[in-house]
Amino acid sequence: MLILADENMPLAAELFGRHGEVRLKAGRSMTPADVAHADALLVRSVTRVDAALLAGSPLRFVGSATIGMDHLDLPWLEGQGIAYANAPGCNAEAVAEYVLASLLVLAERDGWRLEDKSLAIVGVGHVGRALRRKLAALGLRLVLVDPFRAEHETGFSPLDEALACDIVSLHVPLTKTGPHPTWHLFDAARIAALKPGAILINAARGAVVDNQALKAALKAKQRLSVVLDVFENEPRIDAELVPLLDLATPHIAGYSLDGKLRGSLMVYAAFCRHFGIPAVTPELAELDMPALPAVHSASLAQAVWACYDPRRDDADLRASLAEPEPALAFDRLRKNYPPRREFPALEVQGVAAGWVDTLGFKRG
Repeated sequence: MLILADENMPLAAELFGRHGEVRLKAGRSMTPADVAHADALLVRSVTRVDAALLAGSPLRFVGSATIGMDHLDLPWLEGQGIAYANAPGCNAEAVAEYVLASLLVLAERDGWRLEDKSLAIVGVGHVGRALRRKLAALGLRLVLVDPFRAEHETGFSPLDEALACDIVSLHVPLTKTGPHPTWHLFDAARIAALKPGAILINAARGAVVDNQALKAALKAKQRLSVVLDVFENEPRIDAELVPLLDLATPHIAGYSLDGKLRGSLMVYAAFCRHFGIPAVTPELAELDMPALPAVHSASLAQAVWACYDPRRDDADLRASLAEPEPALAFDRLRKNYPPRREFPALEVQGVAAGWVDTLGFKRG
């Protein structure tokens, strides 16, 4: 069996190599020739999987080690009888931690407290639920927006109510069709309707926010703080937009080592089920991952930033725009991303506050 895998997928060779030959390649540069003889394809979000890539190949399985599947042409795959799987929820905790870490940066800079703010979570799936758990424990007033869940559940608000919140955090898939499309969900009108001084965070998909409308609003001095981890036209992002943002990172909100390994393990399990192969799947806790030094008498912000501080990624992305090939630099930042652990990997010593437990840190 020949298995073609994105080179940035952790454990691809170790897990799948038990069942065939694994060839690794950069996700953005996969071609029809690469899959011409492949039985299985393993990707992340940067590879568009459709007829243009796969037509005529003997492929039987596509696995994406990501939450989203907007890069997969699902109707075409189904029409060809090609099985597919993704890894729902694999990096939800990492994205939620990214949002909290970013908010704490802005709070320290501008002198406000989390518990004094209202925050709208737009899209309450795996990531939105993880963020809700964390922020509810910290005392923020939360507004939940999810029109699909609102059809059969209570406790959800219309999007217009979210626009009145102090903070709006986007966690929706990218869709162009259906009853609630999200492409340019935040267009010029919705951006203009945000509360003066609001914070807008997009750690979902770039085109959920109209980047040109956002740039125009910020150039017009709209009172708005913006955190973007995702951009339209990645990796060729708008170099004029980045300097206007409060934090800008290269699509790495979910790039914790824990999350990426979960994604690989989930896709491996689906691969084995499809091919009827006995899976030999280690538990995440059994894997050799770098440890974090314990922190003592840390504040909430200090503990969060000991795991992840978005200012480093922000600085790296801004510096990359000065390179001769910024698009290549964008992908290099993602490919060479250093190991990042989630909150449960950090021991917090000498702190009695409840956030140590509610956010999942180890209590020392």
